[in-house]
Amino acid sequence: MTQDASALTLPEELLLLTLDPERGKPLCNRTYLRYGAAGAVLAELELQGRIREERGRVQVVNPLDPAHPLLASLLSTLDPPSAKKKRFRPGTSAKSWIRLYGRNAEERHLDHLVERGLLRRETRRFLGVLPYQRHFPADPDLTGATRFRFGQAEDRGFPDQRSRALAGLVSAMGLAGTLTTAGREGRLAMKTVRRALWFASAVHHNVRQSQSSGGSGDSGGGWSDGGGGGGCGGGGD
Repeated sequence: MTQDASALTLPEELLLLTLDPERGKPLCNRTYLRYGAAGAVLAELELQGRIREERGRVQVVNPLDPAHPLLASLLSTLDPPSAKKKRFRPGTSAKSWIRLYGRNAEERHLDHLVERGLLRRETRRFLGVLPYQRHFPADPDLTGATRFRFGQAEDRGFPDQRSRALAGLVSAMGLAGTLTTAGREGRLAMKTVRRALWFASAVHHNVRQSQSSGGSGDSGGGWSDGGGGGGCGGGGD
């Protein structure tokens, strides 16, 4: 079956966009990627009219399950029974949710891309002992198609909500300088978008917090190569 890049959800598109197709691993620290994936989930749910944000807190406004099963599962975590008891500060903290559910969002969407045949997974061993996984574009190559679409959107000033969401998340993860085709102007444009989007700002907060505490990428499973994660610039600036 022919796959179309336009049919991807935002977290799927972000994972493909930030993949290094030659090395089979993300272009940035995996912890930052996880924050970005969780932020992309919030962005997708907002675009679908499922949630809204107010003063940094997320409220579910349409609890019906979205068509995508992973999004449905993650949506349910935003409206747990305990949340109904909060009278003065309803909803879930966006920053806290991104930190708590980043790993879930990234790993499950990565698995889903492999299951759908959109990525090809290879298991290798570090020093011949510790297993790790790499992921490479499948046929057709939606990684390249996603990168091409992002470049086109940048040329047009990120004209729609989905491209703006991706631009803000890319900046929040510290990858604006890597993915822009417009140099310093491109980085600044993505930074401006990031500051205007609540979910991208929440991702950026967690990235900066991780940097200030000396946190590094998680080396277990998924994208890991057994040698630790790489950095990705200065937290989106």
